[in-house]
Amino acid sequence: MNDIFTKKLNTVALGVKSFSDNIHACGGSVVDLKWQPPCFAEPEDAMILAKLIDNEKIKKANEIALNKYLNAQPVLTKICLASEVIPDFSGRQLLHSGPPIDFEHMCGPMQGAVCGAIVYEGWAEDIESARNLVISGQIKLSPCHHHHAVGPMSGVISPSMPVFVVKNTVDGNESYSNLNEGLGKVLRFGANGKEVLDRLKFMKERLAPVLAKALELTGPIEVKPLISQGLQMGDECHNRNSASTGQLIKLLSPVLAGIEGGADALRFIASNDHFFLNLSMAACKCMLDAASGVKYSSMVVAMSRNGVNFGIRVSGAGDTWFEAPSLLIKGLYFPGYGDKDANPDLGDSAITETAGIGGFAMAASPAIVKFVGGTSQDALNNSLRMREITLGRHPSFCLPSLDFDGTACGIDVLKVLDRHILPIINTGIAHKKAGIGQIGAGITNAPEECFVKALRFLAQEIL
Repeated sequence: MNDIFTKKLNTVALGVKSFSDNIHACGGSVVDLKWQPPCFAEPEDAMILAKLIDNEKIKKANEIALNKYLNAQPVLTKICLASEVIPDFSGRQLLHSGPPIDFEHMCGPMQGAVCGAIVYEGWAEDIESARNLVISGQIKLSPCHHHHAVGPMSGVISPSMPVFVVKNTVDGNESYSNLNEGLGKVLRFGANGKEVLDRLKFMKERLAPVLAKALELTGPIEVKPLISQGLQMGDECHNRNSASTGQLIKLLSPVLAGIEGGADALRFIASNDHFFLNLSMAACKCMLDAASGVKYSSMVVAMSRNGVNFGIRVSGAGDTWFEAPSLLIKGLYFPGYGDKDANPDLGDSAITETAGIGGFAMAASPAIVKFVGGTSQDALNNSLRMREITLGRHPSFCLPSLDFDGTACGIDVLKVLDRHILPIINTGIAHKKAGIGQIGAGITNAPEECFVKALRFLAQEIL
């Protein structure tokens, strides 16, 4: 017993780090373990996690789901009108971002975008008539994700809008996204005035046909290499897409130069650094859809927000949504705006983080911190931290600042809850009123409640 007081101690400390301070002060050697007790609201959930964390069925299912995601090869095959390719998309129907929500409960930007799309389609003459039309139930509203599609911010896609068509050449599944309008007064932020509608008509009547013709001449374009190149050139392919957009221009410009209207198309793309965003979103959706439907898998295959609720989908749970209220975004605001003006987290663009880029790849894009806040070290730490809640690394999406190691990918519901680390998302901040647009950018997380609900679902399937 006296040896405790006379000998130098080699100690393992479990708990609050200050427990080991006195041992350090006495010259002892201490190893501080990174551990914390479960902090679930319901003790039963902690017991469920303990039973599932090493479950062999889940491990085998996750290996299958992750490999299906990693092996997917997303290829841009064509650009055409949404009604021509998106499944189950006909009549007076509009798609929106996030999990299901009715018009009455939509946030301001999404309501504004819905009304603008109705006028764009010619279903109503003005915004007020459009509002009355949708309130009366004459417009069907459905999440983009229910149709293998994604859209940034409000995510609104109408039948006659042009879309990217991305096909997984391994499994044959397709995904879709609308074309990026640029910044300023745009539909995805709820703007619906004449300049917005005129731009959408230009994109349908002049931009899309020229791009479609160019794609016929170049042939299908592999998207995974463009994302990979972008990550090595300073993009993270969510909030920063400058390099990736430039690479796309490089591929298209030789043929666009010989097409009537090609110069206008190039001018439009070159003026919008985010043009590649929607294409990368469609590619991420395509790769993750390949991993969907693997029974017992706890791998997350979609994260999305409608400005009111945040939802996740899990491979082993099929089309089920697990929802919680959307969080506010911590970030930097444009002059004149602040927290009181901000809409809660909004958009399908978190599909990029679900696929291991965006916030998960911030180490590749230290310049992004000037836009979303923090430091270059924060960007690096975010990418490293996400390794703790994922199933693997993406061999094609490499991070130069981490010796070209792959981005963390394959978010695991069980690891999120076991490690108490929530997936990080870097995103734009929309004004809560329709039409004002983007007022900043920052960092947020997926709500823990979504993962707890998914845990309970998995328990019902397995235990």
